[in-house]
This record gives sequence, structure tokens and C-alpha cells, in this order.
Amino acid sequence: MQYRQLGSSDLLVSEISLGSWLTYSGGVDKSRSMACVRRALELGITLLDTANIYGRGAAETLLGEALVGIDRESYQLGSKVFFPMTSTDRGLSRQQIMKQLDDSLKRLRTDHLDLYQCHRYDPSTPLEETMQALTDVIRQGKVRYIGFSEWPVDKIRAAIDMTGVAKFVSSQPQYSLLWREPESEVFALCAANGISQIVWSPLAQGVLTGKYQPGAELPSDSRAASANMATAFNRNWLSRPVLEAVQRVKGLAESAGLTLSQFSLAWILRMPNVASAIIGASRPEHIDENIAASEATVDPTLFAEAEQLIENALRTPQARSL
Repeated sequence: MQYRQLGSSDLLVSEISLGSWLTYSGGVDKSRSMACVRRALELGITLLDTANIYGRGAAETLLGEALVGIDRESYQLGSKVFFPMTSTDRGLSRQQIMKQLDDSLKRLRTDHLDLYQCHRYDPSTPLEETMQALTDVIRQGKVRYIGFSEWPVDKIRAAIDMTGVAKFVSSQPQYSLLWREPESEVFALCAANGISQIVWSPLAQGVLTGKYQPGAELPSDSRAASANMATAFNRNWLSRPVLEAVQRVKGLAESAGLTLSQFSLAWILRMPNVASAIIGASRPEHIDENIAASEATVDPTLFAEAEQLIENALRTPQARSL
């Protein structure tokens, strides 16, 4: 496992991190979830990503239990705040940040988070209020560093320009061979201001593992077929042109001596502004496979060919109609 500095912070995070969105919030049974967390730590993953909304506390609770007895200095915990936890508890007001942070700390069985992230931008709360509250929780020792996920570019700029408050060190965008939107503006803005990317869904919700075959039934144990996990699935990625292109990219990966998952993660890590790619794992062996991407060396021409294959597929009417 290789490690990268997280923005302007003093944190060195593993290039592959473990997420808990759909998996450890109810999509995977407890014993396997616990085994995945422990295997990740054994293999050198240090950054564990969660959020209060994942299972409305279930993912944080599981991580808190899984980490009992583990040296707190051996890993970094990142959680998030914004989405509704109850009919009245939501957003990024000072009151909510203070309340939700304390609740997250209790579930995670720790006295501090290494990274606390604004899960989305809150248009109903003044940015100054949000940033001051985040600054205060750092001063209180409950949070070491702060970040954001999927904020509008103008709001990122506004936070960067604000004086007298703590600075963001991380951005958490969706990014993969199938979703490249952050390249247009977010990456450059962040790179110029000491903000690294922690990428979510780098394997496009499992599509870039190759498990979904063109014209075939969905695997019964897959996210796309799961009642608990399918609601957030991008069905456009299951079109025949996209799945056929993914199979061609798999051939490119094999020519590089990698699995499709490893190749797709290595493509993410080609970007210097990316500090870590978050993987989801329903089985410990998934982690064993994916961490190999951290040390992979790939000919850039293979990446360019993969990009073209996917881009062409996403432009087809079939990929746009699902």
C-alpha cells in the first residue's frame, strides 16, 4: 500500500480507502462487514470513510464496534454531515453540526474524527455559519480536518476565500472512467488551494469490476439486483453499449497484467490531486484484489484507449435512454 498527503493537512492516507455507504449500512451482514474492516486494516488501509446518514447511524455503529481494541493512531476516521437523520435534523447549521458530530463520535466510539465532511452544500444555512461551526469543532479537538462532498464550484471558491476560518483539505467527488465530471473545474480549483480528492464510487458501483455482462441477467448477489442497494444505482451504466465497452477495457487491463478493478483504480490514482479512492467491499477477498492497484504501473496509452472506449459508449442513444 502506498500513501499520499491529504491536501494541506499533515495526514498521510492510504491510496485505497474503505467505504461503508451501501455495504455496512445494511447491505452486507454484520459478520462479513466486520471481517472486511479488519482485513482492510491488516492490508494497510488507514482511511475509513463513513457518514451519519449511512443506514441512519448503522454504518458508524458497525465501524465503532469493529475498531474496538485497534490502536486509534493506526487509522483515520472520516465521517459526514448534511442529510436528514430525522424529520427535523438535517443540514449544516451550527446546531446540527454540533449535535450530529457528537452523535457520530458516540456511535464510532471515539473522541475525535480525523476528517469531518459536509456531505452536500446547504443552501438554507449561511456559509459563514457553517464554516465557523466547523472551525470551532476543530478548536475543541473533536475534529482534526474538514472537507466537503459534491459542492458547487462557486461555493467551494467562497469557502476558500473566507478569512478567519478553518480551510478545507479534502473534496469527495464521484469519479470513475464512467463519471468524469469533476475534471472540468473541481480538480484544478482544489489542486491550486491545498485540497485533495477522496474519490467515491471509483468502480462505478461495481460496473467496472466486470461482473455485469452484456445481455445477461444481473448477478443475484450484485448491488444492481439488491433490494437494499439498487435504489442508488445508475441504470444507464447497464446498457449494452456500456457493458460491451467495459468488457473491452477488461481486455486492456489483462494486457497490463491487472484485473479490471485494479486497472480502473489505477486509472483514478494516475491523478496527482487524488489522495485516495474509496472502495466498497462485501467480502474480504475484494479488498485483497483492490489494494494491488496502489502499486500498479500502467502504460498511459492503455488508459487513453480505455477512456475513448467508454466515452464512445456513453454517447450512444442506448446509454442515454435507461
